[in-house]
Amino acid sequence: MAFRPLHDRVLVRRIEAEEKTAGGIIIPDSAKEKPSEGEIVAVGEGARNEGGDRVALDVKAGDRVLFGKWSGTEVKLDGEDLLIMKESDIMGIIG
Repeated sequence: MAFRPLHDRVLVRRIEAEEKTAGGIIIPDSAKEKPSEGEIVAVGEGARNEGGDRVALDVKAGDRVLFGKWSGTEVKLDGEDLLIMKESDIMGIIG
């Protein structure tokens, strides 16, 4: 992919939620919410602090993360729907 986020931004691919509940009920597309779980595709180099030093990000490409429901900006790159968000919008790393 020929896209690299700047500063403290990350590029995230949503991970689709299960189409069945634990009880085996199939959830139709119209009732599904957008997943708030994703995989980091690319990360920026990090923001700069007041002294001008670069502060590295805590996440890296390949990490599975949880983020807020309304976090990020949706973009379409290479025919794929992705999200660009700040690292601060990420709530945590899974596993």
